[in-house]
Amino acid sequence: MKKISILGSTGSIGTQTLDIVGREPDRYSVEGLAAGSNLELLIEQAKTFRPKTVCLATKTLAGEAKLRLPAGVNVVYGDEGLIEAAAGTDADTVVTAIVGSRGLPATLAAVDAGKTIALANKETLVTAGHIVMRRAAERGVAILPVDSEHSAIFQCLNGERRVDVNQITLTASGGSFRDRKREELQGVTVAEALNHPNWSMGAKVTIDSATMANKGLEVIEAHWLFGLPYDRIKVLIHPESIIHSYVEFVDHSIIAQLGLPDMRVPIQYALTYPERRATPTDALDLAKLSALHFREMDFDRYPCLRYAYESGRAGKSAPTVFNAANETAVARFLAGEIAFLEIEAIIATVLERHEIVEVPDVTAISEVDAWARRTAAGI
Repeated sequence: MKKISILGSTGSIGTQTLDIVGREPDRYSVEGLAAGSNLELLIEQAKTFRPKTVCLATKTLAGEAKLRLPAGVNVVYGDEGLIEAAAGTDADTVVTAIVGSRGLPATLAAVDAGKTIALANKETLVTAGHIVMRRAAERGVAILPVDSEHSAIFQCLNGERRVDVNQITLTASGGSFRDRKREELQGVTVAEALNHPNWSMGAKVTIDSATMANKGLEVIEAHWLFGLPYDRIKVLIHPESIIHSYVEFVDHSIIAQLGLPDMRVPIQYALTYPERRATPTDALDLAKLSALHFREMDFDRYPCLRYAYESGRAGKSAPTVFNAANETAVARFLAGEIAFLEIEAIIATVLERHEIVEVPDVTAISEVDAWARRTAAGI
């Protein structure tokens, strides 16, 4: 039986992970669940899956949860509670599905505890890839990607020599506004931006998809996961989201991973690797689709992707600043404080104001992250 802990259990990835677990209850044991403030859903999940530890964002929420959960459930809260849910249970695999850089300390704690990481929190590698990957290698911990694009590359590389890889290509749906020109983005609403044509995702990731910041984060994540320089990581718009990503080898052969856009496939693959099991998803019928379409990436149309590449190549503190500025700007857009196009303007301004420095540890990363958030909030 596989024992798992889920950080971000009430979010999109977390709920889909529990959907998989619930279909094979004899195969999985849920040891820990961590959520933010969605108390009602967490309690429902805890009563169904009987974890030994649950975590909520605040002491108040944790106190209410204690009154409503069976005796013996360890209820914790805050960042320390998140670390306990990640590293302090009997789980052998930790699904890190918290959105944003908040997942970094808990992920590192899980690595130090020898847990396999099913990584759905791309910001962890964006801000601290140099720390996380080194520590995982030192402790012999596997980092298994959950994002559909990175899972696709991971699957395409199975049995292949890394030295034979020429380049990898991450596909992008283009997001909610993929068929609009830049001048047509003036005054778009939050509701329009959240109306993704292909995927069911959380609000922050959906906005990131519309700005292409999400693909930029994925490029930086791919750099750390697969050890490739940025000039060998490409992005291609593929509106149907059928080819999830592909690898080109030195002989110009291409291996791609295809499937309908359903996150339960890469989630389950990370949980069962190297085994494959049946999923509740629909089968892909290429004849029914009849055609797939592709577009070259336009960095002028999607400047956030260009900022991500520039930050990744600069390294050191630049990716942390890019991520923190983006998180803050997206939160402001979702709150109605700024317009959609101001997201990218804020990111650009924060990056321009930042003096790149070394970030050798989590403390240094936290300081840079806090500076970037304060700056982005004040623009």
